[in-house]
Amino acid sequence: MDIEKITLTDEGFTVKVLNTGPDSVSIAQVIVNDAFWNATFRPSQTLNRLDQTVIDIPYGWVEGDPYTINLITTNGLIFSGEVPIAAKTPVADASRFAQYALIGFYVGVVPVGLGLLWFPFLRRFSDKGVQGILALTIGLLFFLVIDTFNEGLEIGATAPSLFQGTGLVWFGALLSFLFLLALDQGNQLKGKTSGKQIAYKIAGGIGLHNLGEGLAIGAAFAAGEAALGTFLIIGFTLHNVTEGVGIASPLLKEQPSWKTFLALAIVGGAPAIIGTWIGGFIYNPTFASLFFGIGAGAIAQVIYSIGRMILKEAEKKNIAAVSWTNLVGLTLGLLLMYVTALFVSA
Repeated sequence: MDIEKITLTDEGFTVKVLNTGPDSVSIAQVIVNDAFWNATFRPSQTLNRLDQTVIDIPYGWVEGDPYTINLITTNGLIFSGEVPIAAKTPVADASRFAQYALIGFYVGVVPVGLGLLWFPFLRRFSDKGVQGILALTIGLLFFLVIDTFNEGLEIGATAPSLFQGTGLVWFGALLSFLFLLALDQGNQLKGKTSGKQIAYKIAGGIGLHNLGEGLAIGAAFAAGEAALGTFLIIGFTLHNVTEGVGIASPLLKEQPSWKTFLALAIVGGAPAIIGTWIGGFIYNPTFASLFFGIGAGAIAQVIYSIGRMILKEAEKKNIAAVSWTNLVGLTLGLLLMYVTALFVSA
């Protein structure tokens, strides 16, 4: 059995359980912190394969205390779920939705928008400088794709083994990479590839990554870890300012309007709002693993597209594609993301 979620209410604990084993199983006893406790089951305490039940445990929990809930089956197996810090589970009301939306806005849209404001300054660079900025973007995205894979695999390991959470990360990454690659090649055959299209692809890939950041923040607050959630907000906000620079880099040879920048900020940052809602109210590690995989694949495909752009522009301008300028830009991108990621770890 897998304990999918433990909800804390004024009446006690509500535990959602899924039978992922090959045989039916019956829950005989419920133990809370080494004490046997009465419980009611909806719909039944016997679960066939892939059946789900909800266990209501009337218990006067104390805020801030840790709790361990053990479920003992009729054949003596024990399945455990932990509540590290007891806190009432947030209710999905209008006020909470608005609060989470505001958090996602500050974490996603605002920092990405601030990064896009560097666009006028970036346009002053020479052709070699523009190449360096594109290389910096690859550095930013390379760090993001590694970070996204790590987060996805970590969450996938906590998903029910039946659903192959870590496998979903790789499947999602492969399929999203191939889908975007096919879409990109189709546009090239039609002669429609432009810096604006690549900028939107970067924003989309980063948006999926920011959705994962929102999941982490929402899940932290849902678990009652307000201090962790606050640190994540501060860290992700600083971390995401650099992402706007990466989104703006393919537009340096074009004349985008303010509407384009507004749309890019929304595409790149608004998914953090959706992620915060999902993490705070309906967090599911299986779907989270898939989302992280799709995001990682999308970012990897964008890296491939920007690499091709660098080679194409270098050939057109008769400059070296592999140069000290590009190496410095790539290294600087990695360092920027690494340093700002330290604030998240704090």
